[in-house]
Amino acid sequence: MTSPYDIEEIFPGDFPGDAVEPVLLPRRQTGNSPQGLAVTLLADYTLRTRAWLPSAAIVALLAEAGVSHAGARTTISRLARRGVLEGSRRGRNSSYRLTEAAASVLTAGGRAIAATATDTGPWDRRWTLIAFSLPQDEATQRRELRGRLRWLGFAPLYDGLWISPHDLTDKAKARLVGLAPGGVTVFRADHVELDGIGRKPVDAWDTTAIARQYEAFLQRWSPLLPDIRAARITGAEAVRARTEVMDTYRRLPYLDPRLPLDLLPPGWPREPARDLFAAVYDGLAAPAQDHVRAVAGGFTTDPPTLIRAHTVADLLDCAPTPADRESRVRTPRAERSRTASRAFGASGGS
Repeated sequence: MTSPYDIEEIFPGDFPGDAVEPVLLPRRQTGNSPQGLAVTLLADYTLRTRAWLPSAAIVALLAEAGVSHAGARTTISRLARRGVLEGSRRGRNSSYRLTEAAASVLTAGGRAIAATATDTGPWDRRWTLIAFSLPQDEATQRRELRGRLRWLGFAPLYDGLWISPHDLTDKAKARLVGLAPGGVTVFRADHVELDGIGRKPVDAWDTTAIARQYEAFLQRWSPLLPDIRAARITGAEAVRARTEVMDTYRRLPYLDPRLPLDLLPPGWPREPARDLFAAVYDGLAAPAQDHVRAVAGGFTTDPPTLIRAHTVADLLDCAPTPADRESRVRTPRAERSRTASRAFGASGGS
């Protein structure tokens, strides 16, 4: 049974998106890790443009979230080694941005987050079942398969039998190809009731625990709305709140992957939580963007116009801009790899 915040696959290293190069995002955790905070910051303000941020600006922004300067520098270096960030130098000054692979992963994740409460249309009351059998010594392959199934909205009804109320798309089928050749079978079927005995398919999800997470989210963030509407949350406080609301809300779509309302108790809080998330995230976009631009401007003479806070609606249609394509031409791949690998080397960073 799926337990809240106990999902190793929430951002799996083998994420089956459209990444062109390997990338290993940090594991999502209960609470905020420095690497998770850094990824959220870069994604929230540079995902569409893949803008460069001075390393000193990233350190300063993380410091406002309680990360020490040494911890922030270590975080950047580790993210560069993971393939999440790539670096560039001008003399002793270094800058970083999301790699193309990381941007692809985060774009797909953003779409999934933004689509949480969108209408899925009428449910045909049929289930997709994926049965698999892998040898015990193939633990890595088993873990990769489970990670991909989580991302596709499946949950384990029994060991080796995963289910979803949604049909398996052609793209999803392609993502499963090659993971367990000869060891996976997919069905589309109706559920047959057995006079109150047996386990119901929806029992693969702990709906009571999921509802508690929604209610906790609503209680935590509803009190902020008056201050947001009155523009009383600005500067570093706006960035911190916006980062926290994203890091909290982003887990919910993987606990409740758009299960049909027919399966859920009346008054299911998915839509109110999604509306609250949008109100907080979008409502703080302008003051948070202004603050990130101001911090970055303190360490570079470049105009900060490519630092752009996206909205929830933008997440549904997040694509590279012409500026991103131009910056990719200006920075050869060999230089990006070389500068990333020597991040915070002998010169001590920025």
